[in-house]
Amino acid sequence: MENFNADSVGVDNGRYFGLPYNIDESSLILISMPWDVTASYKGGTSRGPKSIMKASLQIDLHDENVPFAWRKKISTFSGDESIYRRNDIARKKALRVINALERDAEPDENDIKDVNEACRLMNDRVYEEAKTFIKKDKFVGLVGGDHSVSLGLIKALSEQCEEFGVLHFDAHADLRESYEGFTYSHASIMYNVLKDIPQVKRLVQVGVRDFCNAEEEIIKKDNRVETFTNAHLRKKLFNGQTWNNICDQIIDRLPENIYISLDIDGLSQDYCPNTGTPVPGGISFDEIDYFLIKLANSRKNIIGFDLVEVAPSDFGEWDANVGARLLYKLSLYSILNNEK
Repeated sequence: MENFNADSVGVDNGRYFGLPYNIDESSLILISMPWDVTASYKGGTSRGPKSIMKASLQIDLHDENVPFAWRKKISTFSGDESIYRRNDIARKKALRVINALERDAEPDENDIKDVNEACRLMNDRVYEEAKTFIKKDKFVGLVGGDHSVSLGLIKALSEQCEEFGVLHFDAHADLRESYEGFTYSHASIMYNVLKDIPQVKRLVQVGVRDFCNAEEEIIKKDNRVETFTNAHLRKKLFNGQTWNNICDQIIDRLPENIYISLDIDGLSQDYCPNTGTPVPGGISFDEIDYFLIKLANSRKNIIGFDLVEVAPSDFGEWDANVGARLLYKLSLYSILNNEK
C-alpha cells in the first residue's frame, strides 16, 4: 500500500480494480465463478469475471459517495482454472439437451443428469469457498457467471444468519421449478433459494418484466415474495412519483438483513447488450446507483451480494465496463454499510 497510487495506471495483478490488498488483510473478498452451463439463449457469461477484471483496471478509484474509496480493502479469490474445463464439458451436454428440445425431440437423460450433477458440484464449490472466508469474518461478494452460481453463497450465508431477505434485481423472476430439465438452471435460482434455504424469509424483486404463468402464480400466492415489476415501477414514475420515494417503498419491504443479487439484465439493455437473455425496458445505471447508496445508508444490514450475467463481446468491452463499475459500487457500498 505504501507504493500504491490510486491515480495511476491500473495494475494487472490478478485482483479486481488492481487493488493491492491480499486476502488476509481485506474485509471483502470477491469470488469469481465463470459458469454458464445452463444458459438457455446466449452463452458467454463464463467469460464475465475475467472481462470484468480487465475492465476494472480502467476505473478511477475515487467515488464521491465513499471518501478515500481505494482504502477500502477488497481482494480477489479466483480459484483454479479447472472450472473452465468443467464448464465447457457440461455446457456441450446442456446444448445437446436444448437443441433436442427445440427440435421437439427427446433429449438424452444422461446428459440432463450429468448437467445437473455438474451444476450441483459448482454450487458446492462456491459454498465451500464462501464458507471458508465467512468463518474468518470476511464479507463475500460473488462474480458470475450465470445466475445459477448464487445458490452456494446464499447457502453459506444462511448458516451464519438466522433470518434474511434477498433483494433481487432482474429482468426475469427466476422462479421456474426447473427449466429445460435442469434443476439448477439460471431460470430457477430464486425457486431453489425459496425451496432450499428456509432462512430466507423475504424475496423482493425489482425490475422484472419477463415471467411465465407458473412464476406469476408463485408471485401471487407465496407471501414471502414481493415483485416490483418494471411496468409497476414505470407506472409510478409516469404518474409523478419520484425515484427517491419509490426507493423508500422498496427498502421498506426489506427485512433487517439483506443479500443483494444483481443480474445485470435487470438494467436497460443498452448497458448490457450481450447478456444471456436481454429484455427491453429496465432500470438505468443512475437509478440503481442511487438505490444502492440509499440502501447502504439505511438501517438495513447488507450481508453479501452477487453480480451475474455479464457477458463480454468480441466487438467491444461495454458490458464488462458497466459490470466493473457496478461491482465497484456494490463492493464500496457494502463495506460502507457494514462500517456504519
